[in-house]
Amino acid sequence: MSHSGPIFLVEDDEDDQLLITQALREIGITNRVLFFQDGIQVIEYLGSSHEQPFLIICDINLPLMNGIEIRNYIENSPLLKERAVPFLFFTTSDHSKTVQEAFKTTVQGYFVKSSNYPKLKEDLTVILKYWQLCLLPGFMR
Repeated sequence: MSHSGPIFLVEDDEDDQLLITQALREIGITNRVLFFQDGIQVIEYLGSSHEQPFLIICDINLPLMNGIEIRNYIENSPLLKERAVPFLFFTTSDHSKTVQEAFKTTVQGYFVKSSNYPKLKEDLTVILKYWQLCLLPGFMR
């Protein structure tokens, strides 16, 4: 994992894309942010690119392939799983059944996306700080 790699944001809502990007910039994150509107786009990109993402931040409710299906696909693909990219859900769904289903996929985190911008920014600050400090296979300081 490279801390300087891009952040993959799998989010179909353009307003949320804008708010998350703005929050990342305001908290000093300089990583490039790549947007994917659906699961098919991110799976195809991961499969065809050798670029090592810093983090995948994924909504659950997406067209074509939902976030849980994306995570399962990555987990069941030896090539993609080996890349050890942290995968987090950042979604409006706080239903206990959805959270339980998400953690069956070995996701590294599940966060409820706040509609309150200062709270959204605070949550992203904590999430990004944690992953900036974390070491994963294939990455040494």
